[in-house]
Amino acid sequence: MTGFLAQADGGAVADGIAIPDVAWSTIVPNLVLMVGGILLLTVVALLRGRTPSWLPTGWTIATALVAGVALFPLWSRVQDDGPQTVIAGAVGLDGFSLFVTGVICVSVILGALLLDGYLRREELVGAEWYVLMLLSASGGVTMASANDLIVLFLGLEILSVAAYVLAAMHSRRISSQEAGLKYFVLGAFSSAFLLYGIALTYGATGSTNLVRIQEFLSQQVLTDNGLLLAGFALMLVGLGFKVSAVPFHSWAPDVYQGSPTPVSAYMASGVKAAGFAGLIRVFVVTFGPTYHGDWGPMIYALAVLSLVVGAVLAIVQTNVKRMLAYSSINHAGFILVAVHAASDEGTSAALFYLLAYTFMIAGSFGVATLVGRKGDGRHRLDDYRGLAHARPGLALVLAVFLLAQAGVPFTGGFLAKFYVINAAVDGGDEVLGLIAMVSAVITAYLYLRIVVAMYFDGAPEGADAAAPRVRVPAPAGIALALALVGVLWMGVLPGVATGLANDAVAQLVAFTR
Repeated sequence: MTGFLAQADGGAVADGIAIPDVAWSTIVPNLVLMVGGILLLTVVALLRGRTPSWLPTGWTIATALVAGVALFPLWSRVQDDGPQTVIAGAVGLDGFSLFVTGVICVSVILGALLLDGYLRREELVGAEWYVLMLLSASGGVTMASANDLIVLFLGLEILSVAAYVLAAMHSRRISSQEAGLKYFVLGAFSSAFLLYGIALTYGATGSTNLVRIQEFLSQQVLTDNGLLLAGFALMLVGLGFKVSAVPFHSWAPDVYQGSPTPVSAYMASGVKAAGFAGLIRVFVVTFGPTYHGDWGPMIYALAVLSLVVGAVLAIVQTNVKRMLAYSSINHAGFILVAVHAASDEGTSAALFYLLAYTFMIAGSFGVATLVGRKGDGRHRLDDYRGLAHARPGLALVLAVFLLAQAGVPFTGGFLAKFYVINAAVDGGDEVLGLIAMVSAVITAYLYLRIVVAMYFDGAPEGADAAAPRVRVPAPAGIALALALVGVLWMGVLPGVATGLANDAVAQLVAFTR
């Protein structure tokens, strides 16, 4: 996993500057997402309001589907010929990057379906929401395939800037604009930490290319590695912010609560998947077991804090979106447990968890989108009381998503937690695995608390007169159905997802002339 392969790549020379040939076919999914967003913006701008209302949603879903379909020939190519590098070693093509790209495409499809009815209900219909989502997804794909720290940083910024704007896009809700501003300010600080970490790593190793860094560290014994350790710490701050790991989590509850709920669904799934992709590619693949004794304790501390803080603070919340936000912090702790294992098994467990989590969290926020009703403000636990009587189907779907997050058997959440804990135990981290299991028991109370409110508590007095009926637009219904099928499929018939995750080996590919 932590080795690297060499590959030749020809290129032209102009005025003494080597210009590498770019194998465009290897980066088709990223190009489709990026160009699809730009073309959507162009078409809508040129037609000036004469486009059908369904076009942005349909365009976004079609773009994500095309990007997903483009993964199949690339996957076969990687499995047959091995990983490759393009653009002078700056971008790598391996099973890991393709798997994460697929997860991001799924999050875009679910997010677009949820956005459709939400924007109509809030009277905010516009293509800019979908354009930003596609551009953000292209940044996430860039992070997943980065073979260079500078490329990783560029992908992070593309991902983040679009997400900042999406968080603040509800112009009639001050909480949305506050969420966007808070996300932007804290995100800018985290990006600065990441950039300083990259600079210190460059100072310690003489390169920002991940392969060259790995090669240098394998050939040199650093007797005084304070500069490199500082680089580890600062890069971990930047990436830890993106995955909302404690103590870099303070933005998540406020931003998830204030942002438009479909945007929260995308941030909790697609943005988190991209953040973990960068974390695994930098620490597990590049620095690997050789320097695990240096970066491992940092990951260990973040995992324990995220598991405990996320679980404990989640159960004292009364706002469902904040509950889900703290729950996502706890889930980040589980994935960090797999990252700490620094093994092929740990990476596979993390990938399986990310896919299952995408279905679970997108579905949960999808129901929250509907229950929030017009104004997107009804997210107290009281607003869910008696939901099983008013909308039994919607309550059942949410119950499945919540039980899956709790790790109930026959759901994807159960196997996701099982694989993570198994990877920790196999890596000798029994205590960390035990902490993860205890935190799962604590968060189970949170999920059961919402289920009990839906099924066993009556609606608050006067609620029927005060609140309009919960409507389920067709696109949102499709999104919930897809998420439900995904959660149950990964729990009952996990063979395909498990096999793909096991084959998605992360490797660095050296570029040679």
